[in-house]
Amino acid sequence: MVKWFWQRRDPGRKLQLRSREDLGDATRVDFEELAPDIDTFLGQAAYLQLGYFETLSELIALTPALADKESLSRAAGAALTKHEELVALVRERGDEPTDIMLPFREPLDAFRRATHGTRPQETMLSVHITAGMLDDFYLALSASYGETGRRVARILRADDDREAIVDIIARTIESDPEWKSLLALWGRRLVGDTLLIARAALRPTTLAIADEAKVEPVFTELMAAHSRRMDAMGLAA
Repeated sequence: MVKWFWQRRDPGRKLQLRSREDLGDATRVDFEELAPDIDTFLGQAAYLQLGYFETLSELIALTPALADKESLSRAAGAALTKHEELVALVRERGDEPTDIMLPFREPLDAFRRATHGTRPQETMLSVHITAGMLDDFYLALSASYGETGRRVARILRADDDREAIVDIIARTIESDPEWKSLLALWGRRLVGDTLLIARAALRPTTLAIADEAKVEPVFTELMAAHSRRMDAMGLAA
């Protein structure tokens, strides 16, 4: 049975939401008992990066232009590097990465299927949007784990080489204006599935009004970053 963050919490922890640009400048959010067991945190983060690599690798095969293939290969390589570094961290802690990741394979694979588009351009947008939002989310969670968390944060903050996706999408829109409305709609659909993954990680049941108020700043910041990504591609969030 899969245990999400809320089922394996340490009541002594508080979650801090930290800026992606400056981990020393934390926006403190009064969350208690929300940070996951560190093995759960590392296992999910590592498997997510592996999923990004798999999806980007599939897109390389579906992309005809050689220059675009090469650009996507860099993004895939960046995701694989993050995965490998997280796996190395798990091994340093004396755990077997496969055992740590396996409980989350089924739900995260289901998430990947739900956000896989029928066209390559939709799937490219899925990677850019969902990876961006969840990287931000796990970066926020990393503040709860001392030096291990700081190492995870450095891994997640490394260049993801996904700007090529933005360029491909921009050229797609230029080639046919109908793509703009289609991809904007798809981008909005992605948000719900992605926030469910993050939201489910925090609590198993409906929150009281006071608790919802504590959760709101995290998701407000995730949505603000999402809007910036969409704006950068000329899409309405």
